[in-house]
Amino acid sequence: MNILSADNLGKSYGMKVLFAKISFGLEHSDKVGIIGINGTGKSTLLKVIAGLETPDTGKVTITNSLQVEYLPQNPVFAQETTVLEQVFRGSSPLIQLVREYESVSDQLHQAPNDTGLQQKLLGLSQRMDEQEAWQLEAEAKAVLTKLGVTNFAAKVADLSGGMRKRVALAGALITVADLLILDEPTNHLDSTTVAWLEQYLNQSKKALLLITHDRYFLDRVVNKIFELDRGKLYTYPGNYSTFLAAKLLRLEQEQASEDKRQNLFRNELAWMRRGAQARTTKQKARIDRFQQLEAAKPQVSSDKVDISVGSSRLGKKVVELHKVGKRFAEHKVLDDFTYIAAKDDRIGIVGHNGCGKSTLLNLIAGRLTPDEGTIAIGETVRIGYFTQENTELDPDMRVIEYIREQAEVITTADGGVITASQMLERFLFSSQLQWSPIAKLSGGEKRRLHLLRILMSAPNVILLDEPTNDLDIQTLTILEDYLDNFRGAVLAVSHDRYFLDRIAQRIFAFEPGGNIREHTGNYSDYLASLDGLEEPVAKQLEAASSNPEPKRQAASATRAAEKSLKFSYKEQKEYEQIDELIAKQEQALAELKNSINTAGSDYMRLQELAGEQQKLEMELENLIERWTYLNELAEKIKQDR
Repeated sequence: MNILSADNLGKSYGMKVLFAKISFGLEHSDKVGIIGINGTGKSTLLKVIAGLETPDTGKVTITNSLQVEYLPQNPVFAQETTVLEQVFRGSSPLIQLVREYESVSDQLHQAPNDTGLQQKLLGLSQRMDEQEAWQLEAEAKAVLTKLGVTNFAAKVADLSGGMRKRVALAGALITVADLLILDEPTNHLDSTTVAWLEQYLNQSKKALLLITHDRYFLDRVVNKIFELDRGKLYTYPGNYSTFLAAKLLRLEQEQASEDKRQNLFRNELAWMRRGAQARTTKQKARIDRFQQLEAAKPQVSSDKVDISVGSSRLGKKVVELHKVGKRFAEHKVLDDFTYIAAKDDRIGIVGHNGCGKSTLLNLIAGRLTPDEGTIAIGETVRIGYFTQENTELDPDMRVIEYIREQAEVITTADGGVITASQMLERFLFSSQLQWSPIAKLSGGEKRRLHLLRILMSAPNVILLDEPTNDLDIQTLTILEDYLDNFRGAVLAVSHDRYFLDRIAQRIFAFEPGGNIREHTGNYSDYLASLDGLEEPVAKQLEAASSNPEPKRQAASATRAAEKSLKFSYKEQKEYEQIDELIAKQEQALAELKNSINTAGSDYMRLQELAGEQQKLEMELENLIERWTYLNELAEKIKQDR
């Protein structure tokens, strides 16, 4: 049964249509992730569902007594409140009781001899006992601690932006609600905290609707995906991985339908050009069909960012840090750090918030100077620095003016030439949007614009400070592809585990005291080393080297195998049948693809077929690997004879 239903929702801002005629329902067990290009209306849709904005068309219907809690991307805070007061700013009766108890407790702490306050606190304590509210207070403090907030009496005004977002997230999580709506909850959280949040939401019985660009988070938390694409809403059961397969099928089906439409259109167009006359009913119907085919032309998809800017030549000397140290007051963030960057470095930088990751990038970029040691930058180095904040964007400047400041014309990676306006279009800024003030862009659109300007400078060393914050998944995917082919060094600070696994070949992990631990491999490799997964392997190798008996047994087995090199009975039968088995598997796969092409818009059926296709492809791959082994063995047997 649906706890919330949306019917024919539509929302526009001026001439820009965000979404139109979208409908869906949410059930108690739903955990839904919303994805789509920045600026498509994801955050606006959440506000409409939360009742904070009114749709232009349609309505949202909720069941009686449904409690909804909404966490915006940029929460508003009461500056004079403490952390606990901010957490307990919810409207439920239980939250109000805890808030009143905390307030009276603070007052009594300042005036311990006030008998009136003592009696009031005693009465509130009894009510807390009756309603079992102590558990809520304990949970709030536990959640805050897990999120890295330990000073519950601190003023919200004194906290950093990231810490404020954590306080707001804690308030949303502990609120008694049936539906939790979260807009970018993983921004400003380190990897450990994100992993804890995944576990918390998986154990929660609340329905969940969230926007996030963290692909691992989507894989591990949600059981349904909503995709906003060109004003339409597409629903996919399953997590992010299953969504990718289902979307591919949808796009292939749409392309097949469009190919068929174009073929019909070409035939009808040729007939019309021969001078068709609308005199008979049959001819009139055919002309009507031609007009319908012409009108049915689909909107061209614009959900792909194309990054094809060139880069400048990089000499042998890149970036060299020698015994670098940096401190802020008594807090040492970097201690005796030495590193010589290579041309093709792909370094991921991790650590808890405030440990000095951004400081390291600022030192390399020349925005800060080290307290100790030296930093040398090669003469040919051109640094492109994608900062965490879009501080360089003038809100009054128009989009195209901001890009033209960098370059009016640039050379692309393939040696061609492209104008600033054309490059903006590749980055999904329409000709109309290019003349809009930057202030009118969404947070994600500003980040995408900032990224474009940096890449247009043709850097050969790229510094990325939290690049995944506010960038949509499609843009991140293209950025990752761009970095694959980038001829230069990349250093990226990120809490996005998927991004680090995708691009990093070495990890710099900040540790207490300003030390940096270096690890070869991506982020998952680094985590494995922390868990001690490498140590047992080392111990096994050490034990094997100290015990000669297994070695003698292995050597004996090897000699026996070499002496009797021949097919076993089972292998002989398999060798004779393997070609036929592969042919049958390929035939089954071809028939399945035909079924997919004829499944139409039945996405549940397409999902089932996608699973079968994946299974068949895996079985075929295993058969081919086995075929390779058997044929190589047959060749060795032949040579041995």
